[in-house]
Amino acid sequence: MLGSGSGREQMAVGYVDCHCHMTAEEFSQNGIQALISVTEHGGEFEKLIYLSDRYPDYIMPCFGIHPIQSNGDGQRSVTIKDLEPVLAQFDKYKDSLVAIGEIGLDFTPWLAPTSEQREEQMKVFQMQLEMAKRMDLPVNVHSRSAGRQTVSFLKEQGAEKVLLHNFAGRPSAAQEGVQAGYFFSFPPAVIRNEQRKKLIKMIPLENICLETDSPSLGPKKEDRNVPSNIRLSCEYIASVKGLMPERVREVTTLNALRLFPKVSCKLQK
Repeated sequence: MLGSGSGREQMAVGYVDCHCHMTAEEFSQNGIQALISVTEHGGEFEKLIYLSDRYPDYIMPCFGIHPIQSNGDGQRSVTIKDLEPVLAQFDKYKDSLVAIGEIGLDFTPWLAPTSEQREEQMKVFQMQLEMAKRMDLPVNVHSRSAGRQTVSFLKEQGAEKVLLHNFAGRPSAAQEGVQAGYFFSFPPAVIRNEQRKKLIKMIPLENICLETDSPSLGPKKEDRNVPSNIRLSCEYIASVKGLMPERVREVTTLNALRLFPKVSCKLQK
């Protein structure tokens, strides 16, 4: 339940982009209070810390190893060997991190076709969930082609502070996540996806956050996405729910600050 009269409510005036990939400084955008930036592999960790040190009250860093990794031959399913070499960096920068992410499961058939690959994804996911618990941090979660499995696994692991980004699972899986107290965020690409409309209508606003997933998942598939497009997500959610965009912006920002308390603390400094 949202509190009233708190400092968090009074400062909740701008958007909070709960899931984006910041690798360039030109992403600074007006009207956005904070960018919660995730990583996909260890090679991005130091660069993100550099940007967050340069913009400490704006770029909020998360470390995570994504379930799908890229190499010279294209994309492949993650392995333990992708995570183990960078484990020490999570501890090194734990005071700077606002969440662990982007982590999760991706059971896209042509990327993780075997049960062995999926089991290893789950092991990598589990290790990062345990790290998040130890550091008392929320998790920023990917769940492509694995919505039901991801929600079930999160519950099995006792995860409580969860953002399911760009969730595209079945309504029954989303409902299970809502009952567990999880949050869901939707990028501007939802405006061209009718299936997501049903999910947005079903999920209570108190469980929704905004994201852009910049530079991907913009309103036009061929265009580079930017954080300022977050207003499109906001306006679309408002239209689906029959609310004013200002109300959606206010509630989703409060949700974000509740889910990511270290972001709230940084903004209050």
